[in-house]
Amino acid sequence: RLVSVLELFYTSVSRESLSIASVTVQAFTGTYGINYGRIANNILSPDDVVTLLRAAKIKNVRIYDFDHSVLKAFSGTGLELVVGLPNENLRDVSANADHAMNWVKDNVLAYLPDTHIRGIAIGNEVLGTSEEFSGFLLGAVKNVYNALDKLKLSHLVQITTAHSQAVFDDSFPPSSCVFKDNVVQYMKPLLEFFSQIGSPFCLNAYPFLAYMYNKDQIDINYALFLPTKGADDPKTKLHYDNLLDAQIDAAYAALEDAGYGKMEVIVTETGWASHGDENEAAATANNARTYNYNLRKRLAKMKGTPLRPKSVLKVYVFAIFNENLKPGPTSERNFGLFKPDGSISYDIGFHGFKSSSADSPLLSLKEIRASSWSGSYSIILTMATALLLVL
Repeated sequence: RLVSVLELFYTSVSRESLSIASVTVQAFTGTYGINYGRIANNILSPDDVVTLLRAAKIKNVRIYDFDHSVLKAFSGTGLELVVGLPNENLRDVSANADHAMNWVKDNVLAYLPDTHIRGIAIGNEVLGTSEEFSGFLLGAVKNVYNALDKLKLSHLVQITTAHSQAVFDDSFPPSSCVFKDNVVQYMKPLLEFFSQIGSPFCLNAYPFLAYMYNKDQIDINYALFLPTKGADDPKTKLHYDNLLDAQIDAAYAALEDAGYGKMEVIVTETGWASHGDENEAAATANNARTYNYNLRKRLAKMKGTPLRPKSVLKVYVFAIFNENLKPGPTSERNFGLFKPDGSISYDIGFHGFKSSSADSPLLSLKEIRASSWSGSYSIILTMATALLLVL
């Protein structure tokens, strides 16, 4: 009888929590998040990553796939997760609504409400670089959203897709920015659908890359949030003291030109490499520390950009780890705030993971979960006992 009452209570609590969440939860709470890339063979386990993130008090986390070991590790942690539908899955999900429904059931519904999945990123940087997946993006977005809607999850889990700056033309000054002609045919209907369901425009914005490609035109201090004369937009008369704000306002200008000026822009990736090839002289640990430290200070001010001063900026920094298996130049493998063992790459205020219990200030994951379960069990047992007394 006690077991039955416990089961009834737990089911009731879960359903009530899910109902409340469907009204109030957004994909991104606060201002600071992080990308959890895993193209590596030497990084910490998902359980240890959870311990690391909780110690750093980073709540918003974005992954690029739907790996079940990660979804299980995040269960019961309170961390808020955006999962990814990789580009290679877009064709099947776009072509088949049943396939989309099964994907949502297997990789989202099955883990709710214990794993706080708050968003699904449909593809990554699909438009503007290659035509391979462009034609499947909107169909995949709609099918996944419709699946969520049928499962009564569309107000709990937000649908987005992240764009690189390759979708833009003439991004400086910010007010001149528009979407490229070859992108518009895909972007316009996508923006229309996102405006209907209340999704933001997600941008991967890298002052590091902009500086690397335009060293003669861009002051590195402007890219690193350091004191500089900045830049003025002759059309809006707005002054910019850092490059990231200018990149974001360029996105707002392109959205306004397309007819969607009220859509929020969220930065889903930004960061600075701490090591690079010989031709990547700006990729240093000192520059990476400066950028990421100043970015944290910038976000802590809870303010918007010059063009949207009331829209508090939200950013996912890239990334937790250096990823040793990523292709491309050396810089691609050195964006991590932490080294593969969880020690810090450089100091911006976070404490690294230490494996030795003697000198570690961090609780182990088992200790955290045991503590959480102990408290939850006591509450459930107390409520169950009270229920029994009145039956």
